[in-house]
Amino acid sequence: MSTTVAKKKNKIGKREQGNNKAYAFLAPYLILFATFIIAPMVMAIALSFTNFDTISMPTFAGFMNYINLITQDEIFMQYVLPNTVVYVIIVGIGGYALSFFLAWILAQMSKVPRTILALIFYSPSMTSGVAMAVLWKIIFTGDQTGYLNSILMKLGIITEPIVWLVDTRYLLPIVIIVALWSSMGVGFLSMLAGILNADEEIYEAGAIDGIKNRFQEMIYITIPSMKPQMLFGAVMAIVQTFGNGAIGVMLTGVNPTPGYSAQLIVNHIEDYGFIRYEMGYAAAVSVVLLLIILLFSTMAKKLFTEKD
Repeated sequence: MSTTVAKKKNKIGKREQGNNKAYAFLAPYLILFATFIIAPMVMAIALSFTNFDTISMPTFAGFMNYINLITQDEIFMQYVLPNTVVYVIIVGIGGYALSFFLAWILAQMSKVPRTILALIFYSPSMTSGVAMAVLWKIIFTGDQTGYLNSILMKLGIITEPIVWLVDTRYLLPIVIIVALWSSMGVGFLSMLAGILNADEEIYEAGAIDGIKNRFQEMIYITIPSMKPQMLFGAVMAIVQTFGNGAIGVMLTGVNPTPGYSAQLIVNHIEDYGFIRYEMGYAAAVSVVLLLIILLFSTMAKKLFTEKD
């Protein structure tokens, strides 16, 4: 009996040593994660309760930054919040649905055209901000040399050039178009992989049970069988959509954007934090943004998590 107990203890000891080695391998990541994610987040929460101009020492302000955000910040309530809602609905939800739809279409093709088209759709997401700004500025140049103005004038739709990137009527739609163009990122690839790796036997069983077309297959088999990929794509879309405020600034070259017409929450944070140097208020806005992202991520997790 004692020999058996000793062997069990030796096995447990080996497992514990293996765990220690695993922690050693994880240590660099944990240190970096704590340094660049956890620590800044804790500091932002702490600064959100202060008045801080980056020069003087922070002074405690309680909840005044949050109260002012809701009751005094007319720019946030009239421009930033409505712009962000429209942007999130079209680029976040619309882009997510478009990613899945394109992935589903590509999955029906043979390997060569599927690979080429997947690369074409994915490549804009790898484009740098400078290259993106140069490309789209050429299209939306506000004189006769701009591609869009030139085409519209030749077709007789307009009689004089439109200054697209200054006109407050068109700036947000342009930002949305550019964002959709570059929204086919890793979430799109994960969905494509999930569809391609689906078990063919499930589709055969579905055909026997009465599924008659590809649309029914998508609703009753494809989406339920790839919930992990759908969840990953949803989280990536949420983070990218709420955190993407560089497009409007890149196109116009200024922050705030003209007439606040394309001002998003991230731009509002940069405006107050790095232009006005009101770091305490900017931190409060960033905490609100963090809570919104957590809320939407939790909703996506509940929607796509398997219920065993």
